[in-house]
Amino acid sequence: MHKWIRICTVALALNSIVAFANPVVTLYKSPTCGCCEKYVSYLQQNGFVVKAINQNDMDSIKKRYGVERVASCHTALINGYVVEGHVPVSAINKLIKEKPAIAGISVPGMQMNSPGMGEMKKGTLTVYSIPKGDEPLKVFTVE
Repeated sequence: MHKWIRICTVALALNSIVAFANPVVTLYKSPTCGCCEKYVSYLQQNGFVVKAINQNDMDSIKKRYGVERVASCHTALINGYVVEGHVPVSAINKLIKEKPAIAGISVPGMQMNSPGMGEMKKGTLTVYSIPKGDEPLKVFTVE
């Protein structure tokens, strides 16, 4: 009986560790894009576990995840959401915490004041929500 209690205690402890583990990101990127590598490092430095997948045909990835109209150089998947482009960690954390009914978030293009692209200037980077469907884009946050 004591052995069974010990096994159950260890199982509960492991489940608790998994529940509080760092978020896992699957990130599709061009194998030759330097700013994508910088963004991967940025995510890792902020506690995310990143699985980077080199992809020569990024257009097919954009189409698969419905981000053609808000496209940037890389596409990430996290907790059931699409994160397109150089999105700050603060916006990703807001997305994960609030769990809105959207497909994801994006910083379209390659903004020079975004993580992995240059010096971030607080309050100057607009992050858009990616709606499910053809709804108009809305501002998710300004970082």
